[in-house]
This record gives sequence, C-alpha cells and structure tokens, in this order.
Amino acid sequence: MISKEDVSYEGVKISHKFMLFVFILVLIWSAINPFSYITWAPLAAPAIIFVLVMVLTYKKFEFSTFVYLVILAHTIILLIGAKYTYERNPLFDYLMEVFKWNRNHFDRVGHFAQGFTPALMAKELLLRKGYLEKSKMFYYIVFSIVLAISAAYELAEFAASKISGVPKEYVLSLQGDEWDTQKDMIMAIIGAATALTLFRRVHDKSIEDQK
Repeated sequence: MISKEDVSYEGVKISHKFMLFVFILVLIWSAINPFSYITWAPLAAPAIIFVLVMVLTYKKFEFSTFVYLVILAHTIILLIGAKYTYERNPLFDYLMEVFKWNRNHFDRVGHFAQGFTPALMAKELLLRKGYLEKSKMFYYIVFSIVLAISAAYELAEFAASKISGVPKEYVLSLQGDEWDTQKDMIMAIIGAATALTLFRRVHDKSIEDQK
C-alpha cells in the first residue's frame, strides 16, 4: 500500500500521477485505429469524463490509492470497449469459441465494474465525509447508489444512440438478448457485493492510510 508520504510537488501523490499517465497512454492506444471512430467517441466519453472529474475534484476530496487503482482499471475496461466495441472484444471472441458461448461477454465485465467501482467510491465518500456510519441502512444506501448509476448509464446509452445515430447494436450491445439491460444491472449488483465483501479489508485499510 502506498503511504501518505508518497507526495510529489503540488501535493499530488506520485502514484496518482503515474496512474493518470497510464490512463493517458491507454486512451491514446484506444484512439488509434478503433473499430469505428463513430462508436469510439460515445463509448470512450464516460472514461474521459470520469477521469476529468477526478482530476478537477482531487484537491477537494482525494480518494484512497486503492480506489484510484480501481478507477484506473475501470477506465481501461471502458477504453478497451471503445476500441473494439463490446461485441467484438478479441479475447472474449476467443473465449466464446472455446466455451461455445452464444455472445461476447466483455460487456458483462464492464457492468461488473460499473457496480464494483461506485460501491467503493460511495462507501469511502460517505464514511470519510461523516455523512453516515456503517450499518444495514448504510449498505442499503450504497447499493441504491450503485443501482441508480447503473440505471442512469443504461438511459445514457439509449440517449447516445438516439442522438448520435449510432446503431443501437454497437452502443447497447444487446447481442440479441432481450433481457440484456436487466442482466447488466444484475452484474452491477454482483460487482458491488464483491467490492463490499471480498475487498472490504483492503479498502478499509486504504481508508485508514488516507486519514
């Protein structure tokens, strides 16, 4: 775990600067010869906006290094999806052949992260700001936030497809599954549950180190 003393000039931790550098490299890679620039823009936008918000709010609220690592992993998933689209991820195309799947499941990974990352961010923000203390209601609120974000993302995808004119197959990644939206939200719930249980101790320690 990176210590609090890991600070460079202007009060920004070296490890956080390095993660931003990695994001920029992946962003450049993602933008080079993607499946289509028409689909790349709306699919990459959430990652770019996400990181911009983190940079602009860094001095007001600095998340723990563990959460920034999770955010970096999440944005990389988004940028990979933007490069290939969620229906054509090469690794999951290969896995689809090996395991005889009827669809490319990379979008499920994205929606798992969509629950995993906000759950940790909401937990840390609510606890460190003193808005709530750990309780059953606390975890109910965290899960509610995750579901709200998941639903908002589905609506944003719908709006992006309608406004941009990009075929819904590329943006929504339904792949012929009429229950795709519901399954995506279930994956977000599973991601949140995983973050709050299996990674609870790691995150709690990271929060303590941040104080």
